[in-house]
Amino acid sequence: MGSDSKCPFAPKMNKAASANSYWWPDNINLKILNQQGANNPDPSFNYKEAFRELDVEMVKRDVNKMLTTSQDWWPADWGHYGPFMIRMAWHAAGTYRISDGRGGANTANQRFAPLNSWPDNANLDKARRLMWPVKQKYGRKLSWGDLMMLTGNQALEIMGLKTIGFAFGREDIYSPEDDVYWGPEKEMLSNDRFDENGDIKRPLGASEMGLIYVNPEGHDNEPNPTKSAHDIRQTFRNMAMDDYETVALIAGGHTFGKTHGAAPVSHQGPEPEGASIEHQQLGYLSDYGTGKGKDTTTSGLEGAWTETPIQWDMNYFKNLFEYEWEVHKGPGGRHQWRPTDKSTFEMVPDAHEKGKKNPPMMFTTDISLKIDPIYGPISRHFYHHPDEFSAAFAKAWYKLLHRDMGPVSRCLGSDVPEPQLWQDPIPSLDHELIDDEDVAKLKKQILGSTGIAGKILGSSGPCVSELVKVAWGSACTYRGTDHRGGANGARIRLAPQNTWKVNDPEELKRVLEHLEQIQLDFNEQQKGSNKRVSLADLIVLGGCAAIEYAAKNAGNDINIPFSPGRTDASSEQTVAESFDALEPSADGFRNYLKEGQSAKPEELLLNHAHLLTLTSPEMTVLLGGLRVLKANTGNSEMGVFTKNPETLTNDFFVNLLDINTTWSSVEQDKNLFDGLEYGTGKLNWKASRFDLIFGSNSELRAIAEYYGSDDSNEVFLKDFVKAWTKVMELDRFDLK
Repeated sequence: MGSDSKCPFAPKMNKAASANSYWWPDNINLKILNQQGANNPDPSFNYKEAFRELDVEMVKRDVNKMLTTSQDWWPADWGHYGPFMIRMAWHAAGTYRISDGRGGANTANQRFAPLNSWPDNANLDKARRLMWPVKQKYGRKLSWGDLMMLTGNQALEIMGLKTIGFAFGREDIYSPEDDVYWGPEKEMLSNDRFDENGDIKRPLGASEMGLIYVNPEGHDNEPNPTKSAHDIRQTFRNMAMDDYETVALIAGGHTFGKTHGAAPVSHQGPEPEGASIEHQQLGYLSDYGTGKGKDTTTSGLEGAWTETPIQWDMNYFKNLFEYEWEVHKGPGGRHQWRPTDKSTFEMVPDAHEKGKKNPPMMFTTDISLKIDPIYGPISRHFYHHPDEFSAAFAKAWYKLLHRDMGPVSRCLGSDVPEPQLWQDPIPSLDHELIDDEDVAKLKKQILGSTGIAGKILGSSGPCVSELVKVAWGSACTYRGTDHRGGANGARIRLAPQNTWKVNDPEELKRVLEHLEQIQLDFNEQQKGSNKRVSLADLIVLGGCAAIEYAAKNAGNDINIPFSPGRTDASSEQTVAESFDALEPSADGFRNYLKEGQSAKPEELLLNHAHLLTLTSPEMTVLLGGLRVLKANTGNSEMGVFTKNPETLTNDFFVNLLDINTTWSSVEQDKNLFDGLEYGTGKLNWKASRFDLIFGSNSELRAIAEYYGSDDSNEVFLKDFVKAWTKVMELDRFDLK
C-alpha cells in the first residue's frame, strides 16, 4: 500500500491530493521513525550468523569467472567487466556523506529509487543483473551490499592492483531509504544547492541532483578545469576524502575502463523506475544501433583514458602529463578532452572492434588534477612514485568501500586489515570487567558526590541533571547511518566534543573531574588484580544512577540495565576534524538549537531521532523524561513542565496536555512560547517548538496522551528505561 494513497487503484491525478502532506504541507512526517526493517521478509534473520556458513574463496572464484565471461546480452568492454564493476561499486559507496552519515553501500540502496535511476548510474542495472547468478547461488549468506563491494574489489585484484583487504558485514534493506534528502531540485542534472559563496549546502555531498560527485563535463556543463577543481574539492571532502585521497581515487579509478557516448543520451529509453513492466527493471535501453557494445550510450561521454584499460599501471598520469589537451565535443555531444598530438589518435584499442584504434580522452575533471595548485603537485608526485600511488589508491579505495560500516568490530571475514584511523578505533578490552557488586558500590560513590544526594551525605558536586546530561551527550552522538559516535571511547572528554556548546563545556569538565577521581580511586584499589573500570563506563553508569535516584524521589524503585565493557579512546585515536561532523546543529532532547538553522526545530528533532534509530514512541518518552530530569543545555527552563525537577515522572505530558493552559509565541522569537493559565494569564511554563510539537502533531499527541494519562506512570518509567538503555548501548556492537 503506497504512502500517497490508501487505495492502489486511485487515479494518478488524485494520488497526491489524497495524501495528508498535500493538504497540510507544513506538518512533519513521522514516517522516517517508523520504517526500520520495512518490507523485510524475515526481521529475525541474523546475517552475521548466516555469513559464517559462506565459503568466501568459492565466492571470489565465482565472481572472478563472472568478471571475465562476456555475455551477449550486454557485452563486456575488452571482454572484461572489471572496469564496469568498479564503477558500480564506486557509485554505490560514493553516495556516502560525512555530514549525516547517510548514503553509502552498507544497505545496497543502489537497487532502489532514486539511486537506481539517477543519470550517473545509467546502465548499472546491467551490472547488478550480471551479478544475480552469484547472488542467487549463495542466497542470504551473501548480501547484495557485500557482493557489490566484493565484485569491485575483485575487479581491481584481477586487473593488477593489490588491495589492502576487504570486509563483509553489510546488511540489505528491502525498500528505499526515503529519509535521505538528496537535494531541493525538481529536475535531474540540475543544481540549486550552492550558497552565495559557491559552497554546497549541508548535508548534501554531490554537486548536482542525480550525480555521485561532480559533473565530469564541468560545472554547469562548462569545460572549465578551475571551476571543476572547486567542485571536486567540495564533494570529496563532503564524502570524507582529503586532497591526497581525492587525487588517488580519481586517478586510480580512471586508470581502468572507458565511458560510453556512442550517441547523445537522447537515444536512451526510460530509467529502471520508469521502464515498461516487460523490461523488468532494465532501463536506459537505447535505440541507437544495437544499443549495446560499440553502440552503448551511458553518459554521452566517449572513450578510454589509457591504452591499457584493463590493467593497473601508470598510463593515466603518463597521458595526463606527457600530452597537451584540448576540449572538443565527442560523438555523444558532450564536452571532453583529447590530446593535441594527433599521433595518439590510434593509441587505444577499441573495446569491441578488433583492429580499430582510438585516441585517449580526459574529462574536464581530469584536467583539474593537472592544473589545480594543490591537485597538480600531488598528481605529479604520484606520477614519479608509482608504489606510493598504488598504496594511496588501495587505502583510499578501502576507505571508500567501508566508510559507512562503522568501527572494525562490525567487519566480518578473514581479509579485514588493521583498524584504520578513520574507523574511530578504541582500545581493545584488556582487563576484567566490574561485576554487579562493583556496579552497586560505584553507583553509591557517584550519587554521594551529587548535589541532591549531597544534602544527605554531606558532599558536593554535580547534580542529577548534570550526570544525566553528560551520559546523554556522550551517547547521543551515535549515528545509525554510518555507526559513528556513541559513548564507547568516552570521546566527550576529548576535542572537539569537550568544547561543543551543546555539552555545556564548563559543567562537563566539572562532572568529568568527579568521575575521573572515582575511576582513579577504584582502579587503585584493584592493584594486584586485572579488574578496571573505564571512564566511558562510569559516564554511562553515572547517568543510570542519577535516573534511578530521580525515580526514587518520585517513590519508584527502578533498575536500569548496565553492561560494562567500554574502553577509553586516546586523542591519538581521534581525528578531531572528522568528529566536527558529529556536532549537532540541534538536539531537541536537550532543547538546544544552534543559531542560523533554516529547518524547523521539530524537523531537526526527527532527524536526530532517526540517526539514533528511535521510533516515534521512543523519541517521545525520552524527550519527556529528559525534560523533567532538567537535562536542557544551559539549564534552560524550556519544556521543564514540572514543579519537581530532577524527579522522574510523566509530568511533562500531564502539563503539556493541561486543558487550562493556553500557549502564545514570544514576540522576539517565534520558536519560543509562554504557557499561560487560562483565565488569569499567569505564566506557568516556557516552551520551544521542540516541546509543543508533541501536542500539536496529531500522531505525537496520541503518544503524549498515552504517557500523560493517570494510569501511565508505570508504563512511562518502563518505556523510558528501555529507550534510555537502547541509546546508551547503540554502539555496543560486542553485545549484538
